[in-house]
Amino acid sequence: MALKTFNIAEEVHFQFSKFCKEHGISMSKQVELFMHSQVEEEPEVKKEYLERLARIRKGKFIQVKSFAERYGV
Repeated sequence: MALKTFNIAEEVHFQFSKFCKEHGISMSKQVELFMHSQVEEEPEVKKEYLERLARIRKGKFIQVKSFAERYGV
């Protein structure tokens, strides 16, 4: 294990520290897990996110061939 120093906004640190204490989790372990998820070749995606994305993709959209012509930009 290596000891590292990061510059983090005080309010963000306070809120995250409080969150970790309330849930009985290690702040440093959460940061490590986040960092690991960012560098994985194929990060895992939560099932809920994929379901939400599928619902969004099925939404009703207006087909626009030319944004400038349609909206006068």
